[in-house]
Amino acid sequence: MAAFRTLDDAGDVTGKRVLVRVDLNVPVTDGPDGKTVTDATRIERVAPTITELADKGAKVILLSHFGRPKGQRVPDMSLQPVAIAVENIIGRPVAFAGDCIGNTAAEAVSALQKGDVLLLENTRFHAGEEKNDADFAAALAANGNLYVNVAFSAAHRAHASTEGLARLLPAFAGRAMQAELTALDKALTNPKKPLLAVVGGAKVSSKIDLLANLVQQVDALVIGGGMANTFLAAKGVQIGRSLHEADLAGTARQIMIQAAETRTAIILPSDAVIARALEPGAASQTVTLDQVPADAMILDVGEETVKVINAWIDNAATLVWNGPLGAFEVPPFDAGTVAAARHAAARTKVGHLLSVAGGGDTVAALNHAGIAGDFSYVSTAGGAFLEWLEGKPLPGVEALRAG
Repeated sequence: MAAFRTLDDAGDVTGKRVLVRVDLNVPVTDGPDGKTVTDATRIERVAPTITELADKGAKVILLSHFGRPKGQRVPDMSLQPVAIAVENIIGRPVAFAGDCIGNTAAEAVSALQKGDVLLLENTRFHAGEEKNDADFAAALAANGNLYVNVAFSAAHRAHASTEGLARLLPAFAGRAMQAELTALDKALTNPKKPLLAVVGGAKVSSKIDLLANLVQQVDALVIGGGMANTFLAAKGVQIGRSLHEADLAGTARQIMIQAAETRTAIILPSDAVIARALEPGAASQTVTLDQVPADAMILDVGEETVKVINAWIDNAATLVWNGPLGAFEVPPFDAGTVAAARHAAARTKVGHLLSVAGGGDTVAALNHAGIAGDFSYVSTAGGAFLEWLEGKPLPGVEALRAG
């Protein structure tokens, strides 16, 4: 992996104003005491960087977006309620400023003492953020001596606070960013072989670039979920009323041709759990793929398919996972995803597998299976993780490259 500057390269930060790009775009809900954060996972991921800098005597200034205000000041998208959650997690006071540039921000920054933490208002309240406007980036830079990016989840955006700012100040990867880059390097850039990828979810259309890149990289590719139905239909399998994208049959066939050329094994379901309705507790049965009735839907992989997937997991040294194998949100159609995920977790725990997973549905599925903490690394980055799987350079990461 190309070298990236980390906090270890930042030197003495005592008394320095350190602009830290975090991702505080977290879910909130309205309650009797105002808005409260309902999932603090992203805050927990960035907390070690914040506390490390503060403990070293830096003046820590947090930058983040929240929602999509499209360059307008939208009160409901203020970061102020999130400051309380950050404060609770890092165990120290967090001041708040009602703007991220200008006099309001400058006055709040000037009031900081060594070890203090300040959260500036939503960067997307300014149109210059998403435009990566040079003047806006310069206005942000005016408040800092150093820049630290710990928001891998926003690194696929070339915005002022993720890319432009890194060009104006000495720039470093925070601890969560460093951990993510290290995990991704081990998983796909420089993996131990054999390398297995599991890709699921509803639509091929959202993952064409991902599949095209993976068939060039991995030794075997498991395709599950609604995506698998599109591939099965492209092979002439009768899939009844199953979710699929008939217009992408040619794309599916092309990916299978590419896989044959690169000697990448494609593993599709050999049996399936079917039902007439996608609802909890719906009557279901497991059938081979030549027995799917015209009025039924494929909603999960069957036990024989899970055995095949688990055998590939047993043979793999490295696993990359993105997407569920079935409609895991609706029992009993979670069984395939849960069984394969638990098997991968067990192999990981005994040291036989390096496992990296990411994507919103993937994280939810692994949490549902109760084993997210047993994978080697689980990314909460969403779009950035997907673009990394697609082989695309991430602007926020490239800006941290050493040299």
